[in-house]
Amino acid sequence: MPVKDLGFRRAAPALAVFVAVRLLGLTVLAVWGAVAGSSAHTLLSARWDSLWYARIAAEGYGYEVALPNGDVHSNLAFFPLLPWLERLVSAVTGLGYGSAGLVVSALAGLAAAWGIFAVAESVHGRRAGVFAVGVWAALPVGIVQSMAYSEALFTALAAWSLYGVLRGHWITAGLLAAGAGLTRPVGAAVVAAVWVAAALALRGRERSWRPVAGALLAPLGAAAYVLWVGARTGGGLTGYLDVQGGWGNGFDGGLAFARFIGARLTSPGLPTLLAGIGLIAGVALVLWLYALCVRRRQPLPLLVYAGIVVALALCASGYFGSKPRLLLPAFPLVFPPAVALARWRTGRAAAVLGVAAAASAAYGALWLNGSGPP
Repeated sequence: MPVKDLGFRRAAPALAVFVAVRLLGLTVLAVWGAVAGSSAHTLLSARWDSLWYARIAAEGYGYEVALPNGDVHSNLAFFPLLPWLERLVSAVTGLGYGSAGLVVSALAGLAAAWGIFAVAESVHGRRAGVFAVGVWAALPVGIVQSMAYSEALFTALAAWSLYGVLRGHWITAGLLAAGAGLTRPVGAAVVAAVWVAAALALRGRERSWRPVAGALLAPLGAAAYVLWVGARTGGGLTGYLDVQGGWGNGFDGGLAFARFIGARLTSPGLPTLLAGIGLIAGVALVLWLYALCVRRRQPLPLLVYAGIVVALALCASGYFGSKPRLLLPAFPLVFPPAVALARWRTGRAAAVLGVAAAASAAYGALWLNGSGPP
């Protein structure tokens, strides 16, 4: 597929679906807020992690909160690309940093949708690409795509980096992977995908220097920030891990998450039991979708990327309520259901997607007015 085929007209149906689903979610959130007495703008831009990003944009790094149990929450845990962009948008528009974050997420969401369409079309065809964007937008935690969070920005960089890998645009892929590494710790998944793809290209006797250059560029963003945090904290190479440890984050192979689910299953009360069963069903669904991706022979870089995102989300300790949104960037998982929808008649597939979008909108409004995604 020539690069020119990625023009706006070709991607327009997918982008229109994305915008429609997101507008539905925002409308339901606004109506819910009007009834509940909450502010949709505040929920999207000035709670949880969005406050940390806005503070970094305003004041830079160095802020931390000491908890009674001795843990220290440092803003060094948050990677810098989103607050840098918030500061830029604020300087240009005069908006507050939280509102600037919403602008960044809105634009990044469109870029992510376009990138997902490009990757899905490359693998499964244009119709499946449109439905892949629709399914991704209508995920239960899809409202995060419209928050002043880094998921939309990261997914955009990851999707276009992976598209570059699939098309052999190695320098672009490496630079975008470096950007992803400046956005979230899971940028390591994009780096790994670029490395695997470059190794396959070299094994296939590609004579160009570009795969090597792309592979060398890919880790520079994450490495630069991690090394900077280590130098700033005096912790060296493990300084960033120490910062994350202060938040209770680490990688334990899923043991803490399994204990959390087990506690739900053994606690008294039907709601708690149902929550535990729901968690098991959710994990099983994610693993089943990944197995489908493997069985249908998605390109290896996509499998590596999605596999690492899933592993880091499910096998990390920390706040367990954030796991659904941590899985949001694992967009290759939506390709199997997108392919299935693409095989249906348009009316039937659109109806199913519409129901999913409505359910996502309702859940998003309920979620943000409740525990939300810290």
